[in-house]
Amino acid sequence: MNQKEIIPFEATHPGILIKDELDVHATLTQKELAKELGVQPSFLNEIIKGKRPVTADIAILLEKILGIPADYWMRFQSQYEIDLARIKEKNIKRINNIEVWNIIKEYVPVKYFSKFGYLKGNLEIDIETIKSIYSFSSIEQLVNIFARNKYALYRKSDKLSVDQNNMIAWSTLAQFEAKKQVINTFNFDNIPQLIILLNEIFYQNSDVLIKSKELLNQFGIKLVFLEKLEKTPIDGFAFWSINNPAIAMTLRYHRIDNFAFTLMHEIGHIFLHLKNDKNAEFIDLNKQGIIDSFEKEANLFAQNNLINITCWNELLQNVPLDDSKVINIGNQYRINSAIILGRICHEMNHYALSTIINKEMH
Repeated sequence: MNQKEIIPFEATHPGILIKDELDVHATLTQKELAKELGVQPSFLNEIIKGKRPVTADIAILLEKILGIPADYWMRFQSQYEIDLARIKEKNIKRINNIEVWNIIKEYVPVKYFSKFGYLKGNLEIDIETIKSIYSFSSIEQLVNIFARNKYALYRKSDKLSVDQNNMIAWSTLAQFEAKKQVINTFNFDNIPQLIILLNEIFYQNSDVLIKSKELLNQFGIKLVFLEKLEKTPIDGFAFWSINNPAIAMTLRYHRIDNFAFTLMHEIGHIFLHLKNDKNAEFIDLNKQGIIDSFEKEANLFAQNNLINITCWNELLQNVPLDDSKVINIGNQYRINSAIILGRICHEMNHYALSTIINKEMH
C-alpha cells in the first residue's frame, strides 16, 4: 500500500462517532451523556467537535454507556492523531515542492518539457523528472549549473539572440535522450564506410531521418532529434554519451542540403575532435556565429565528404551552371543535386537562385 492510499483527505475525530450514536439513541441527549460521563456539557461538546481527545478514562465510560469497546475508541483516537501527522507532513512536502518548482521555473522552460510529454502535471513526479534530465539532487546544484555559465565557450555572435537557459535545456535534454539509447560498439576506423553509405541515403532522399538514424546506430553513433526552443539557434550538437559518440539535431529546416551538411559537420567533430577529447562538447549555432578553428575543420570535413574534390572541380569547369548540369553531374557521382546546389549557393553567397531542384527532405 503506497502513501497516497493511506493518507486521507482529512482526519476523522472519534467525536463524530459520539454524535452519530446520539443521533441513533433518540432517548439520550448530549446533556444527559455529559452527565453520565461526569463532565460538563461544554467539555463533551468540545470532544464531539474534535477540539479535545477521547482519553482512556472517557473511552472506558463510553464503553459502559454506549456499548462500544474502550480499545476501539482508543484506536480511533490514535488513528486520528496519526492521520493528522501524515496530513501535516504531506502539506509540508507539498509546500516544499511548490517552493522548489518556483525556483525550477526560473531556470527551466517547463512549457517546452510539458509540450513534448516529459511533464505530467503532477508536481512531485515532475520535479523528479527535471532532476533526472538535469542530473541534480538539490536545488543548489541546479542553480550552480547556470552559475557556471557553461556555454561561454561556444561560438556566438552579437547578431544572435540566445537564451542561455534554453540552450542548457536543449543540450541537457539531448544528453538525457542519448543516454537512453543502447546501440552498437563504435570504432573510429569505420567512419569512412559510414560516410559512403550515408551519402547514398542522401542521394536517394527517401525516409532520410529514419535511415540515417538506423545507419548511425549500426555504426555506434547515437542520433537524437529534438524540437527547437525559442532563442536557441542550434543546428547540431556533438558530444560523447557513455561509451558512444552522439549527435543531436534540431531540424530547424526540412531541407536535404541543410540536414546532410549539419549531420556530416557533426560527424566531422566526432572524427576530428572527440577522438582526442571525449569530454569536449560542440554546439553549433547557425552560420552567423563566430567560426573558430574547430568549426572551420568540421565545415571542411563536411564539404569534402559530401562533394568530393573531383566532382567539385568538374562543376567549376562547367560554369555558368544551370539545373540540368547540376542534376547530371549529381547523378554521375550519385550526389543529391540539392546538396550540390546548396554548396553552390553558399560559395556564391547567393541563396535566391532560380531553380527547379527540390531541396525538400523526404
